[in-house]
Amino acid sequence: MTDTTPELACPIAPVVDIVFSRWTTPILWALNEYGRQRFVELQRRITTITPKVLTQRLRQLERDGLVVRTYHAEVPPRVEYEISELGRSLGPLFASLARWSPNLEKVEAARHAYDAKGVTSR
Repeated sequence: MTDTTPELACPIAPVVDIVFSRWTTPILWALNEYGRQRFVELQRRITTITPKVLTQRLRQLERDGLVVRTYHAEVPPRVEYEISELGRSLGPLFASLARWSPNLEKVEAARHAYDAKGVTSR
């Protein structure tokens, strides 16, 4: 047996880890679709995310170079987030996924058919 790193077995695995982690996709989608936004605006758009998790994900996206954080030294201070050029380069990928999304009905139908068979794990 040959040792193979996950990256060699599936070269897109690292991309999937970065782009499709739990909250990354909705954040990037919102910034790509609606442009620069403040924290509270993102929180309103993604209603099920907690402030703590949104903060963590935005920091990670900034670290990954997918989001740009701009601090405005005013009273009160203002922070805005926008998708970076690197993040914007994911646009065609998101567009492809959006075009594929009508297939979700087929996925749901397949799940119902599978569940109706009563298949159990051994």
